[in-house]
Amino acid sequence: MDYGTTYLVLAIVFGLFMAWGIGANDVANAMATSVGSKAITIKQAVIIAAIFEFSGAILAGGQVTSTIRKGIVDVSDLGATPEILIFGMLAALLAAGTWLLVASFKGWPVSTTHSIVGSIVGFAIVGMSMDAVYWGKLGTIVMSWVTSPLLAGAISYMLFRSVQTIILDTEKPFENAKRYVPYYVFLVGFMLTLVTIMKGLKHVGLDLSMTDSIAVALGFGVLTTILGKYLVSRVKFDASADRDFHYANVEKIFGSLMVITACAMAFAHGSNDVANAIGPLAAINSIIDTGELSQKSALPMWILLVGGVGIVLGLAMYGRKVIETVGSKITELTPSRGFCCTISAASTVVLASGMGLPISTTHTMVGAVLGVGMARGISSLNMSVVRGIFMSWIITLPVGGVLAIVFFFMLKGIFA
Repeated sequence: MDYGTTYLVLAIVFGLFMAWGIGANDVANAMATSVGSKAITIKQAVIIAAIFEFSGAILAGGQVTSTIRKGIVDVSDLGATPEILIFGMLAALLAAGTWLLVASFKGWPVSTTHSIVGSIVGFAIVGMSMDAVYWGKLGTIVMSWVTSPLLAGAISYMLFRSVQTIILDTEKPFENAKRYVPYYVFLVGFMLTLVTIMKGLKHVGLDLSMTDSIAVALGFGVLTTILGKYLVSRVKFDASADRDFHYANVEKIFGSLMVITACAMAFAHGSNDVANAIGPLAAINSIIDTGELSQKSALPMWILLVGGVGIVLGLAMYGRKVIETVGSKITELTPSRGFCCTISAASTVVLASGMGLPISTTHTMVGAVLGVGMARGISSLNMSVVRGIFMSWIITLPVGGVLAIVFFFMLKGIFA
């Protein structure tokens, strides 16, 4: 193939750029509640992401990845002209990466899935035809704009209200926190294990039945409860701390557990999103190697490393803005509030996956933060920030599509 090496070099550069955007936006969003509640620092978040995003990606992404994200377009008609798909995948990577850069600069938490899907649809419309796009699937993805934040918001509202009722609004909040927090820790272990099994480990052929999945999750739930009890027992009451903030000692208990949730969220995110996000790079590599089109492609380890390195760099270099938006600008977060957000986001992913509803992890986390804010009263929400986030969600698909069309014609003009 003419320009084969050039295409691969461009794919690696654009793939690294896309992964950088995922780190700056998507991973930053996943870490925002832990950092925003001051349970961990940004430096600790980068270290956690480096270890657990990598682990999740390599464990769950080593087999195959869907090269056409979410099966959104039909590439069967491109058999005679595989270079068209190469131009399209390069344009999609560059378009999605560019939008993620802009969104991260503005501090908007947007969906990586929607960014790449919008970009691929844009290329498909001009590079193939309107009929090549599975519009029904696109409709279900758009549905996730509504289902994800609503479901997560409702769960997080109820969860934080329960924390207020049985711990915070009592005569002995510290003692009640020590008594009841391990039950919440069980919920964290149970839900995040289910997320990893249902959304991540299916990539490696670990297709457990629902009964087996629940059994494994129950086991991990018990283990995290034991670990949680140990961490809670180490927290000592400090009378001086409560003079400045009445719940300072209670928040120390939740803060010690947010490290667990941050690690689990990073692993779950890595196992689900990282391998898929670099699908276009795998598609281009496969076409150059075999000269043929395929809906699925082998995913070499070096491609996972490109994704992993880009993600960690993105979070370290530019993740602060999205972390600030989700972690502190929507509403003020404390460890107890951040803890409820994380459980709610994980629970939403499990419930939505079980019911076959489309889900966006980004929209889910933002919805969970909104739910906690609502539980404290509508006045605790910064509505101007919320409006900006909602607007960025609405324009993500069309902006990705338009950028991909522009880049597609540029690449085609240069190489065709």
